[in-house]
Amino acid sequence: MTPSVFRGTPSLEVFIANCNNSDGKVRNVAGGNKEKLIERIKAGYKPITYNSLKLTSMFRNYLLVALRNLKRNKIFSLINILGLALGIACSLLILLWVQDERSVDAYHKNGGQLYSIYERQYYDGMINAGYSTPGLMYDEMKKMLPDVQYATGFAWKDLNTFEANNKMLKEEGNYAGPDFFKMFSFPLLQGNALTALNSTVSIAVSKKMAEDFFGSPQEAIGKTIRYQNRKDLKITGVFENIPQNTSDKFDYIINWETFLENNDWARDWGNNGPKTYIMLRKNADAATFEKKITHFLDSYNKEQKASFRIECGIQRFDDIYLHSNFKDGEISGGRIEYVNLFTIVAIFILLIACINFMNLTTARSVKRAKEIGIRKVVGAERTALMRQFIGEAMLLTFFASIIALLLVTILLPAFNNYTGKQMQLPVNQFSFWLSLSGLIILTGFISGSYPALFLSSFNPIGVLKGTLKFSNSATYFRKGLVVFQFILSIVLIIGTIVVSKQVDYIQTTNLGYNRENLVYIPLEGDLTGKYDLFKKESSKLPGVKVITRLSQSPTDMQNSTGGVEWIGKDPNAEPEFTQASAGYDFIKTMGIQMLQGRDFSKDFATDSLGYILNEEALKKIGFKNPVGMPLTFWHKTGTIIGIMKNFHFNSLHEPIKPLIIRFGEEETYGTALVKIDGSKTKRALAGLEIICKQLNPKFPFTYKFADEEYQKMYRSEQVIGKLSDYFAFLAIFISCLGLLGLAIFTAEQRTKEIGIRKVLGASVSSLFTLLSKEFIQLVFIAMIIASPIAWWAMNNWLQDFAYRINISWWVFIIAGIVSLVIALITISFHAIKAAIANPVKSLRTE
Repeated sequence: MTPSVFRGTPSLEVFIANCNNSDGKVRNVAGGNKEKLIERIKAGYKPITYNSLKLTSMFRNYLLVALRNLKRNKIFSLINILGLALGIACSLLILLWVQDERSVDAYHKNGGQLYSIYERQYYDGMINAGYSTPGLMYDEMKKMLPDVQYATGFAWKDLNTFEANNKMLKEEGNYAGPDFFKMFSFPLLQGNALTALNSTVSIAVSKKMAEDFFGSPQEAIGKTIRYQNRKDLKITGVFENIPQNTSDKFDYIINWETFLENNDWARDWGNNGPKTYIMLRKNADAATFEKKITHFLDSYNKEQKASFRIECGIQRFDDIYLHSNFKDGEISGGRIEYVNLFTIVAIFILLIACINFMNLTTARSVKRAKEIGIRKVVGAERTALMRQFIGEAMLLTFFASIIALLLVTILLPAFNNYTGKQMQLPVNQFSFWLSLSGLIILTGFISGSYPALFLSSFNPIGVLKGTLKFSNSATYFRKGLVVFQFILSIVLIIGTIVVSKQVDYIQTTNLGYNRENLVYIPLEGDLTGKYDLFKKESSKLPGVKVITRLSQSPTDMQNSTGGVEWIGKDPNAEPEFTQASAGYDFIKTMGIQMLQGRDFSKDFATDSLGYILNEEALKKIGFKNPVGMPLTFWHKTGTIIGIMKNFHFNSLHEPIKPLIIRFGEEETYGTALVKIDGSKTKRALAGLEIICKQLNPKFPFTYKFADEEYQKMYRSEQVIGKLSDYFAFLAIFISCLGLLGLAIFTAEQRTKEIGIRKVLGASVSSLFTLLSKEFIQLVFIAMIIASPIAWWAMNNWLQDFAYRINISWWVFIIAGIVSLVIALITISFHAIKAAIANPVKSLRTE
């Protein structure tokens, strides 16, 4: 019978009786002197009852009990804390990355009013969409649409040469209209946002660029800087260095007029290229505005007809980074898919860690059964026991979180280096500590909830009699937790294998041209007019095999046109062709296979109007014997001189498009492609540098390797692949800790059974098989459930690639075998330990 002191405010006698220690002294009351206590109570002193005492000492008692349990079970506590710490650390790293991704471009003060225009083009039975627009569009929209407060064009990153103060440097930047700094929150350290880009010779530079040339922003403002050795620009603004969480980084912004001077084609409404950004007025409704501009280009682009039309749409600027893909003309995914994927992975890993905690805690239940039984007998209520166990879980989670923060601090520099981020633990932000506290409480509650319910449900009579039994439902629940852990782990293993195979496929697939030892050298400055001399002198260098020129990079050929005519063309059709110009020896330098015809050659004067087509272009045109057939390109009629085998001139995310290569040996822009001998790379580059400096002294020598540029296209996939490897390993490791807990629990539950079996002659191998069989079954069940889930998830991911691997059946077998082997290794120690234990010890207690 529970004394009344545990029920409410007791009488004086009962209170004193329950406060007595075995030595007759009062516990911590009135200095331990009973007589003094009685005198004080008679004088009107109100004693502290049990109820009030428990409010002040409950947490202290829970803490002491929890610490004693940690100390008593050091190995168990270490494993438990390590599993939670790894789970929390991994989740924190992922969530920091997710938060950083979501913060990109989200810091602009006018973010809710900033939009990008995109075009939806209908032609050739297809719908394509993208952000390329006419170069004059932003200015016209501002003039014609009252809802537009500000607007600007924005080109692409341009690496240009600048000279000032006896320094010549390459800097990367862009071009924009006068409203740019009025729209975007790039604070000016020097100059005025309202006027910084008003002049046709204006340039605004970053703090870094100002310091590179002039030492400080104050010294830079108002100075003249030479651009591409052909135009002097005046520095009218110096802006703070662009934040890391910006999608388009730049060190200078030049007035839009310079872009139009460099790209005269951009003045034609029929040509697309740059982006158009607008800022709507505060009272403008975006949905209504979008409907108004759907057919905005109808009055400007005269090339539209029944077979080709353009519609305009808008997208919030801060959404573009994560939602930049289009499908059937509609915005459909992008980097947000990776963000969502890794958010789920973070939750999975934290869940696996929590389940691991549950299994390890319940595995120790037999050790604490008598403690619980005795406490229940002396009056402890189930809610009090539950609070204690959840409190212990919270304490373990707190310790694990401290270790996790240390791990994150240690690993974050390497994580940043690999992901290309500059993330930091926001320890100076209250929101971070609030979120971390919430994570600790949530993790502790989830981790401790089942053990609290499970342990507090023990029957004290059965416990003290030594006949503790566990229900089937409790057993199935624990096994279910292990199955769930391994489902998540196997999904991650399969995902890791598929991602790794796809990344390997990207890196090793035959592109249709040879990118090995292929060097790009920009044709700029005096090299544009001295290309023939450059080619002649460079061809004499040791290690240089062959040289050609191309109007665009072979890994990023984006220019397209519908201005192609041929005999027999359907007048209602408007197919689109990717186009580029190339010089002599293009096919030879690129190592492209010719199916028919030949390369551009000096031996044929008519090649100035010659065209080389790929297989896809030939399919569109439909000629049976194409070589020698006439083709009209941009109103210039020439001859098809060759058909080349398809090659990948863009990302493998995109299908190979129809491509026409026109002759361009005499053009004054583009890139020189130099094929060099791999064994003489240094000598060849040194010789090329000398020649470039002689012919083009006002520009520093720069070059790129084709294979390195190709790898950059798949940086995201490479990062995702490596991160998947690490997270899958951690998930398996933490899952194995949970399996270890179940193995400990099972071995302890079946101690006497094992002892009896050994007495009856069971061998160690048969006992090991007996104990291992059910774990193998659990992993097998997890594999059956995980396989279709993993196939569905990875098949969806692969849809983003036009060229992709097939998910082979053996991927699932490998994942299952890996899981089984790891599971067997994990449980083998305790299974063998239980099997070889002395049966006398287990049976003696009977």
